[in-house]
Amino acid sequence: MATVVTFGEIMLRLTPPGFQRFVQAHSFDVVYGGGEANVAASLANYGVDARFVTALPPHEIGDACENFLRQLGVDTSYIVRQGDRLGIYFLEMGAVQRGSKVIYDRSGSALAELKPGDIDWRAAFEGADWLHWTGITPAISEGASDTLREALQMAAEMGLSISCDLNYRSKLWKWGKEPSEVMGELVEYVDYAIGNEEDADKVFGITAEGVDVEAGEVEASAYRSVCEQLMERFSKLKKVAITLRSSVSASHNNWSGVLYDGETLYEGPKYEITHIVDRVGGGDSFCGGLVYALSSGKSDQEAIDFAVSASCLKHTVYGDFNLVSVDEVEKLAGGTGSGRVQR
Repeated sequence: MATVVTFGEIMLRLTPPGFQRFVQAHSFDVVYGGGEANVAASLANYGVDARFVTALPPHEIGDACENFLRQLGVDTSYIVRQGDRLGIYFLEMGAVQRGSKVIYDRSGSALAELKPGDIDWRAAFEGADWLHWTGITPAISEGASDTLREALQMAAEMGLSISCDLNYRSKLWKWGKEPSEVMGELVEYVDYAIGNEEDADKVFGITAEGVDVEAGEVEASAYRSVCEQLMERFSKLKKVAITLRSSVSASHNNWSGVLYDGETLYEGPKYEITHIVDRVGGGDSFCGGLVYALSSGKSDQEAIDFAVSASCLKHTVYGDFNLVSVDEVEKLAGGTGSGRVQR
């Protein structure tokens, strides 16, 4: 089984209970989450040795966050304890035709204040096989971006496979450089690129022609050209995966994905998710499933089936983390999706 390192920011997530709006809330439910931490949690649930690298403040909130990861079996040995605060995000859960809303309060977080030299990357990657990162991290601050570049250089030197979720976040790119400029340099190190139906467009201007994600249906074949263009631009890429979400409403989405190896476009199963519990972390659960499947030797078709099925199940789990097992995912991927009580 592979050892996978993920690097990025984990935040305190505050959500009004029971689908309340922010203006109604008198209390907030507390969990922790963030793109790369969510992937590490998925991998740990699958039995993978998952290491999460980040910066947390050296006080009790940082302790609580680290304990939240440890209870799932995520290796936190290489977390740096420095800085003054943990980033926060507020999530208002949408329902039916009212979409979810996110408000960030993460300026000046411990991760945002990282700089090259703060993390011993050679030690963090010792014995590891894979590094996963997302486009969120370089958007946070110049220091975080430079620290990520340092990590990528070391991972490449040490021979790790590298995957990236392109993950465009318009609210975060505020520190001076354009996303395409920064991401263009960083993706040069990547073996496996992952995105949603809009990431390649927002980051690199690569679009899928004739696609309307608001229309309730997204055709997998339309994304072959997106995958081809990404592989043409970044010569190190071995495979490209795209998640396909079409929204009927906040509570009802259609979900699938594709995986392209340079020749064949593999299509995952299509799920109609009619009663979403929590869609946050859906893309991260896809990444976790794909990294697990590819690193454990599954075929490309098995890998995309596993990733899509894993992320389908995430929509039924409250919180950022996908708390499902390999067996549960494989049963769904194999066609067992009735939801009957298991006795």
